[in-house]
Amino acid sequence: MAKEASNRARRVASAKSRSSWLSRLTIFLKALGPGIVTGAADDDPSGIATYSQIGARFGFTMLWTMLFTYPLMAGIQEISAWIGRVTGVGITANIRRHYSPITLYTLVALLLVANVINIGADIGAMGSALQMLVGGSALLFSVIFGLVSVIAAVLVPYQQYAQILKWSALVLFVYVATALIVHTPLKPVLRGTFIPSLSFSNSYLTALTAVFGTTISPYLFFWQASQEVQEQQAAPGETALKRAPRQAPAQLGRMRGDTYLGMAFSNLIAFFIILDTAAVLHAHGITDVQTGAQAAEALRPLAGELAFLIFSVGIVGTGLIAIPVLAGSAAYALAEAFKWPIGLDRKLLSAKGFYGILSGATVLGIALNFIGVNPIKALFWSAVVNGVAAVPIMIVMMRMTTNKKVTGSVRLPLPQRIVGWVATSMMFLVAAAMLASFAG
Repeated sequence: MAKEASNRARRVASAKSRSSWLSRLTIFLKALGPGIVTGAADDDPSGIATYSQIGARFGFTMLWTMLFTYPLMAGIQEISAWIGRVTGVGITANIRRHYSPITLYTLVALLLVANVINIGADIGAMGSALQMLVGGSALLFSVIFGLVSVIAAVLVPYQQYAQILKWSALVLFVYVATALIVHTPLKPVLRGTFIPSLSFSNSYLTALTAVFGTTISPYLFFWQASQEVQEQQAAPGETALKRAPRQAPAQLGRMRGDTYLGMAFSNLIAFFIILDTAAVLHAHGITDVQTGAQAAEALRPLAGELAFLIFSVGIVGTGLIAIPVLAGSAAYALAEAFKWPIGLDRKLLSAKGFYGILSGATVLGIALNFIGVNPIKALFWSAVVNGVAAVPIMIVMMRMTTNKKVTGSVRLPLPQRIVGWVATSMMFLVAAAMLASFAG
């Protein structure tokens, strides 16, 4: 009896412990803001394709890029969020108010082109991934994924939608799980992580630009700035920091922690995608992988059915996070440029232009899959386009942070300014080196 009672007490204690742990995790996730969604959206199917190509082609030798890009990515995303919190409006609205129409429409056009290509590539990859899992038509699945994303963004209330996106980010841990299934040699991983390996070949510089364009993407700047504004407007008592500088420590402290955690999550997952494909595909001489779906298919005979299943499910899951972020950032940018009502918290009839752009960008992305655009090339080159387009946008953002007309009396601290300009300079150098290598 005593032993049975003791066992029952241990089971009850264990159940309480698990319940307490889940409760703490739930509270923690609910407290997270736009940073974690932004980080998760960064590992979209286009990103998975890029990282899979890097791992398959270069093995473990480019793992170092995830450590190198993390502070740059986190720094520029913090600046994007900072601009939203300080000014109370998104990046495009600030450009419209304080810069020339040529600057405004050029940057918005760059964003829209990059986003539509990215949406098309992501939707196509999701359709291909689901086709591998269940059979059927990849094009039909692509249409369904696009429509589901639009309907959810339009009909689901913002607070619920934000929570759905945050919880969906957990799907990315499938790539960590894959690493536990495949054999990973420790020494090459450590060497590739901490010792940079450089080359000035066209293929290497293009791959490096794609890595930078995937981790530091323009749509993430616009999305996070606008989401910070919505979070600020939804919080009782909070207002734009240029009008209430005393709120800065509390608002910026929460924003900074959320942003750096979200970007760490993003780069951690990217690290494991490169590691997974390097450990299995590159190690077996499979170096010509062009998409995440191809990587998943190639994993099947080498690492088993479970690795294939996990990798494929991850492509679909990340796409469901990324599509609304890509389409949403385009909607925020163009609607702010034309002074239209904006926000996912608005009803359809009160923000018809905003939701029209969101829907239109998604439909154009779907259409790319029907007009002969090569989805394999689109996935990789969407990352390259993002890498090139990011440079002028980052320059304008950095100039905003020192413009008193934009920020009032609030100043971006010197360390953040340094990191921001270093990130901008690195993006410029990598993109310029790639373009120069093609010209040569």
